[in-house]
Amino acid sequence: MKYRLNFAPLLGACVSLVLAVAPLRAAGPYVHGVDSLTLLAPPSVQHTPEDDADRETAFRVYSGRTAADVARGKAEHKVTLQAFAPALGADFAPGKYPRLEALFKELEGEAKPVVDAGKDHWQRLRPFVADPVRFSDPGDPEKTASYPSGHATRGAFLALILAEVFPEHRAALIDRGRLIGWTRVEIGVHTPQDIYAGRVLGQALAQAVLRDSAFQQELAAVRAEVAANP
Repeated sequence: MKYRLNFAPLLGACVSLVLAVAPLRAAGPYVHGVDSLTLLAPPSVQHTPEDDADRETAFRVYSGRTAADVARGKAEHKVTLQAFAPALGADFAPGKYPRLEALFKELEGEAKPVVDAGKDHWQRLRPFVADPVRFSDPGDPEKTASYPSGHATRGAFLALILAEVFPEHRAALIDRGRLIGWTRVEIGVHTPQDIYAGRVLGQALAQAVLRDSAFQQELAAVRAEVAANP
């Protein structure tokens, strides 16, 4: 008598195990129709009175920075979900909301090419590049161009999305998003003009994804995850 081995149960168990340990990934893409080149006005031309005033303001802010400002800027080199933890309370911890973390990572990644399109087109010099004598010790020097600020963009964008998940923390989240951008002025790697442009771009990104039906489905799932694990 011949016996035939049935591997189906074992295969099913293996698939289940892989799914259980594999990191969640949001479906995406959710950002559609946001073009930084048409949305934003060009930055000021270098050495014009407007540009000089913008850079002078940046230097005054930079001159008053604290060690805590620099430490925060270095810690926020990459804008992660935990950058918003101070606005969400002591119970907010890494790994608590894996679906939210996956969505946040997806949106953070989708914002980058929109920001980079503006940076690559306008090639505005960062303060420590345009004026290395006065901005001699930037807290988190970056090699990309200055306008618009990616941190300000993501700070505004992701704060508005998190406010849809945690509406009771909306004001604190938006304030935190603003600080993520403004810190870049404090540490000498952006000017106010860069930050304001980033905030406009971040708001446009938030409006775009909130109009997307697939995003709304994912947002509902994230809200359910949060409600199940308060």
